[in-house]
Amino acid sequence: MKTIYRTFFLLTISSLILFVIIFVKDKEFQKNPLSQKTIDKLIKKEKDIQSLIQQRYRVNINFPVIIEDQLPNNLFGLATYKKGVIKIFLNKKRFQESEQYMIDYVLPHEYAHAMMFYFKDFSKENGGHTKRWQTICKNIGGIKCDRFVDHHDILIEKLGGIY
Repeated sequence: MKTIYRTFFLLTISSLILFVIIFVKDKEFQKNPLSQKTIDKLIKKEKDIQSLIQQRYRVNINFPVIIEDQLPNNLFGLATYKKGVIKIFLNKKRFQESEQYMIDYVLPHEYAHAMMFYFKDFSKENGGHTKRWQTICKNIGGIKCDRFVDHHDILIEKLGGIY
């Protein structure tokens, strides 16, 4: 019986320590900016997208990409058009979940919305995910240009692409 109590005690203490470690790491992520490594990957992807836009559409653009920690949890990114200014916002909290998904999937997705604004196409059809939007998304390197986030893709990304 002592062995059972000892095992239970050790398991409880280990779980508590693990919980504290996760809690502290989460708070550190919330308080600090994205790592320089992540920023560098984001900038590289942005340059790749801008190059594809230049090749396919013959325009030089440089929309500001803003990492925002005030976006709702269910929003991965957002492109806005206000008074002729186009901006792209990415949800910082979602980078903690899957950095690669945010860079490879969400950034091109939002750039495609920004390009729709650039072309003055403000269609609300299908939540802004028209055939034209889908074509632009694919043309600028979007991997999956679907209407909504595929949570299965995020899970697979977290597992390192293992199916």
